[in-house]
Amino acid sequence: MTSSSPSVTYRPLFTLPVIVAALGYFVDVYDLLLFNIVRVPSLKDLGLDEKQVSVIGGTVLNWQQAGLLLGGVFWGVLGDKRGRLSVLFGSIITYSLANIACGFVQDADTYAVLRFVAGLGLAGELGAGITLVSEILPKELRGYGTSLIAGVGLFGAVVAYFTVVLFDWRTTYFIGGGLGLLLLLLRVSVFESGMFLKIKEQTVRRGNFWSLFSNQKRFLTYLRCMGLAVPTYFVIGILATFSNEFGKALGIAEPITPGRTVMFTYIGMAVGDLISGALSQWFRSRRRAIGALMTMNLVFVGIYLFGSISSVPLFYAVCVGLGFSIGYIALFLTVSAEHFGTNLRATATTSIANNVRATTLLTIPLFQTLKLSIGVIGAAALVGLLCFIISFWSLLTLDETYGKDLNYIED
Repeated sequence: MTSSSPSVTYRPLFTLPVIVAALGYFVDVYDLLLFNIVRVPSLKDLGLDEKQVSVIGGTVLNWQQAGLLLGGVFWGVLGDKRGRLSVLFGSIITYSLANIACGFVQDADTYAVLRFVAGLGLAGELGAGITLVSEILPKELRGYGTSLIAGVGLFGAVVAYFTVVLFDWRTTYFIGGGLGLLLLLLRVSVFESGMFLKIKEQTVRRGNFWSLFSNQKRFLTYLRCMGLAVPTYFVIGILATFSNEFGKALGIAEPITPGRTVMFTYIGMAVGDLISGALSQWFRSRRRAIGALMTMNLVFVGIYLFGSISSVPLFYAVCVGLGFSIGYIALFLTVSAEHFGTNLRATATTSIANNVRATTLLTIPLFQTLKLSIGVIGAAALVGLLCFIISFWSLLTLDETYGKDLNYIED
């Protein structure tokens, strides 16, 4: 196998760009998931009752997701025009300051605006990091490198949960912003992608977002890359975030805590992301590795909704399984980076990452509307079915990119 060839050294996996990208994603996940964890206590502290928390909490989350959607385009284009590092610096300043400001918020409207700004900043982190690492690592190590980033990064959710346990919700926002500013100091020593520097000297049009849609084949590839990961944010945005509602619907006597559900889901994701890259190297196929995890995810969603879960420990154990089975986030972004040329790679990868996150702008309102007539379980089942139809279609129609040379440009 290529990945086990004696000529391949694993030393590049532990260089500063990979380490900093992993730590960057750690802070990204911490800050991104923090609202999911403190949603209920923070809104109650602002004077909202339980019914208002449910409705307004979803609204604030949608504002954050809208920021991710717009930021994905902005930072992606900037990454191809000005460089991958410009995104890593700009995005981290934006979301760090926004999170610090969240610690001072006094009303829900301001909270929503600040989560929008935070989402805007957070949109640049993962896509730019995956693009940079994909371009600087040898093709034999790309799967390992991006999985290492996600595996380390996803533990940010675990740290976020325990930070909330130890401190009040305002302090957790200060900690998140502070971690981001500290990370900025490490970023100073990271070097730019050689592939980007090479095309920067050429008369090549870079970062043209609309060119993703001007060519039918390229547009369909873009949609399929997005489609691969739609179930991941169905699990995170609905099954984990609203787990307290599912606990009641399943008849579990003890209340389910969304923050704890998120933590267990992300523990599973971290392990899954560490394994998925190695799995793709072993299969010598990105598609087969993603397909295996996607099928496992379908099984765990079925157990979560229809498995007659009756105890809290079993519920959280299933959440770990759900998390593990969606642990192909880094792998799907690697596939996205491998499908586009250097002059569009950051634009495509960063916008795809955040378009997938922002699918909750559609799935959450659909879920909330359906549950009024068919209940929480039925609504989640229908939304989940739609997500899996999209993802399996995407998987079956995408090209294999394992071992692909990334040193090329789009026409």
